[in-house]
Amino acid sequence: MAELIFYAGTMDCGKSTLALQTDHNHSSRGRAGIVFTRLDRAGESVLSSRLGLTVSAVEVDEERDIKAHVVERLSQGERVDYLICDEAQFYTEEQVEQLASVVDELGVDVYAFGIMTDFRTRLFPGSARLVELADRVQVLQVEALCWCGQRAIHNARTVNGAMVVEGDQVVVGDTTTDTSHAVAYEVLCRRHYRSRTTAAGAAQEHMSRQPLPFG
Repeated sequence: MAELIFYAGTMDCGKSTLALQTDHNHSSRGRAGIVFTRLDRAGESVLSSRLGLTVSAVEVDEERDIKAHVVERLSQGERVDYLICDEAQFYTEEQVEQLASVVDELGVDVYAFGIMTDFRTRLFPGSARLVELADRVQVLQVEALCWCGQRAIHNARTVNGAMVVEGDQVVVGDTTTDTSHAVAYEVLCRRHYRSRTTAAGAAQEHMSRQPLPFG
């Protein structure tokens, strides 16, 4: 029986690395698959991990009908045994419905990878629908860490170095502590998310508390 499995976690938990590993594991056993992604940090039609690994992918834009794409491949005589769907939080609810249809009607396994919540701690529509429809939801075991060393559970957005909690749900940036980036993301524990204390902010506060060099 084909399955729809959703692998969920925060940023920096290795989801794209796992997506690449899953594709490798299946393809190396003779299975044929299609890799999908959306808004990857490396650019269009690429699935990349922070370890430097990349693979070509089908870009899932707003108009992409995933099921139709799979049916077209099958009608051309190609085998499709599984789908790898990275950045699935950015898929529309309709596209998630299409993934479920691919599993149920075409017998193709679907492995979806994404983050649960946005920078406001609200569920992405795509992730919410995956939780509702998936045969299994698996939380990734590699824990992302806040700058303080505690487990990070929230994805914070910074604009010009300052943490923000309002704005468009989807804005492409990168996970970094370099405040020169206009838009960046950082994983934080709940305490430091609620106090809006990023790594850069904590470093500045620490410096301000240093004793002056009198003597």
